[in-house]
Amino acid sequence: MSALFHTKDRSAKECHHVPGQERSTKSTILETGAALTQDFTPTKNICAHLNAFHVYASDPTRVVEANHYCGHLTEDVRQCLLYDSPDPGARLIGVEYMIKPHLYETLPQEERRLWHSHVFEVKSGMLVMPQPNSAVPTAAWEKAETEEMKEVIELYGKVYHLWQVDRGDRLPMGAPQLMTSITSFDQVPDLEKKMDERDQKFVGQAVDWRRKREIRKDLVEPTVHPDADYQVKRME
Repeated sequence: MSALFHTKDRSAKECHHVPGQERSTKSTILETGAALTQDFTPTKNICAHLNAFHVYASDPTRVVEANHYCGHLTEDVRQCLLYDSPDPGARLIGVEYMIKPHLYETLPQEERRLWHSHVFEVKSGMLVMPQPNSAVPTAAWEKAETEEMKEVIELYGKVYHLWQVDRGDRLPMGAPQLMTSITSFDQVPDLEKKMDERDQKFVGQAVDWRRKREIRKDLVEPTVHPDADYQVKRME
């Protein structure tokens, strides 16, 4: 599935207050030259842009929106780069790995407890794939998105955030933070409001969590392994 998406024209000086001077002409020329002469094969594997929310395993009151840019290593393993926005100058804030159930079940229990399910993310409409551009018909895009969700709903994910942007860090600070997924509306206060605000950022890109929830209501829910979502369960 294409990872192309509509972006806003933002200059480097608008990069979320990251310290440092605006990029120089020299840097811009070097980037242009590199794009023409170097091979960035690993990044060309990215085939999907997903958007959802993560919760800190160490502090369930902290919720972060993340844009996932994911590629398949195999049919059973995916890897995603996480950014704080889909715009130029977005900060790389973390990574997520996704695996199919048969691989998850081979992991030791201590490891399984670091992984989360995607059932609520998918069924609630929280997990979305912003429509690439207006040239793609919305009906066709939603059909393709729903097919993708049929696969994602079965996957287990492990996420670490490296840059705690929610607390205003201007640079990546401290140790990587284990994150977990949201498994119910009750888990996060005002979650519906957060999702509404997120949807408004993607005007014209077929992002409407309530509509997604309705479209996906008949998707088959897999049985979630009892060790998954452990970080959420221990918060209860």
